[in-house]
Amino acid sequence: MTQPTERPAHNASLGRRDFLKSVALAGAAIGFPTIVPSRVFGQNAPSNRINMALIGLGGMMGGHAGWALSNPAVQVLAVCDVDRVVRDKYKAQVESRYAEATRSGSYKGCAAYNEFERIMERSDIDAVFVVTPDHWHVPISLAAVRSGKDVYVEKPMLLTVREGRMLANAVAETGAVLQVGSQQRSSSEFRQACEIVRNGWIGKVHEVQINLGEFAPPDLLPEQPIPEGFDYDRWLGPTPWQPFNALRVERNMGGGWRRFWEYGSRKHGDWGAHHFDIAQWAFGMDHTGPVEFIPRSADGKTPQQHIYADGTVVTRVEKTFPGRTGDSYAMRFIGEAGEVLVTRGGIETTPAALVRRPLRTGDIKLQRSEGHHENWFNCIHSRQKPICHVEIGHRSASICALGAIAERIGRGFKWDPVKEEIIGDDEASRMLDRPRRAPYTL
Repeated sequence: MTQPTERPAHNASLGRRDFLKSVALAGAAIGFPTIVPSRVFGQNAPSNRINMALIGLGGMMGGHAGWALSNPAVQVLAVCDVDRVVRDKYKAQVESRYAEATRSGSYKGCAAYNEFERIMERSDIDAVFVVTPDHWHVPISLAAVRSGKDVYVEKPMLLTVREGRMLANAVAETGAVLQVGSQQRSSSEFRQACEIVRNGWIGKVHEVQINLGEFAPPDLLPEQPIPEGFDYDRWLGPTPWQPFNALRVERNMGGGWRRFWEYGSRKHGDWGAHHFDIAQWAFGMDHTGPVEFIPRSADGKTPQQHIYADGTVVTRVEKTFPGRTGDSYAMRFIGEAGEVLVTRGGIETTPAALVRRPLRTGDIKLQRSEGHHENWFNCIHSRQKPICHVEIGHRSASICALGAIAERIGRGFKWDPVKEEIIGDDEASRMLDRPRRAPYTL
């Protein structure tokens, strides 16, 4: 690991970031992409290092932090969480990791904040990871891009359709590089599945079946004392006040806060954010979306579905799909001339030979990513759009939010993906945004 700087170069970092953005804008103006080689600054120069902050230190942050701390071209300058115990633990881990690389064997260069606004005030921080519960994704990402920072935000990018559009517009205005954590776009098996579909190798696809799993229903929880050092008011942020209970704020991948409508869209925004995104990619719909949403009926006889203008249906099923080799797959593309089964780490086709068929001249070749983190990092330097940029993230996460609206009101509705409006249903339309509890407004 490259030895971290004991005192980060404030002005050098700001100058590098502004220079990169100005070069990128110049390249765009003359019609070709601009890549700035590391030799412009020197591979190990402090001014070439990307200074980052980690915001939201739950279980999902572990992999992101591990990547940042193992990358010699990244320096973590700050961590942020509403739980003092957790943020102090992360601060200690960051400083311990960097201390190993210093001549003195000590390092004290990582700040720990309760308020993310403190990070936005720092001009020496170039980029942030936003790995909070869903209701904080847009507010923090919006503050970051407005303060000149690039963003990696976990999926789903948004809580409401309206706030997602606000973030997408802000990224377009500022030129920020925003990557959404729908990392299946950087996985070879999902790219191959999408290329098979896009090239028509299984004929016209009429249905995609997706397994999302299920959460337990939201609970009515008794009030408990707020732990010392836990800023519960800030954890709730813009959402309605609810009495504290440890289960409500639990950092549990199997449920926790994800079970509650106030903070997300339950399974729509959990696995749905991954698999709906892949369906969008496979259909070439990154700029638009479905035109109708249908909730699962109370008796379970009608499944949750959304439908595209050409009649293609995405259906939520309550099972995975067994393959010939015994693997279990999460997505099933059903075409007129074959099928594709795909999951993380596996792909299978019918006819079986399709999975071995190479792409030829003239075939659609989708963007390849060297890794989701690496793709974002390289785009920070090149100022190009990452593989899951903000507009893609907005469109895919809007599907999650709209499916959740249909489930909550118990009826389907039509959607205009151009105007981003629900057609003829005032109650559903009001749910495209949510009231925000003061002072946590956008």
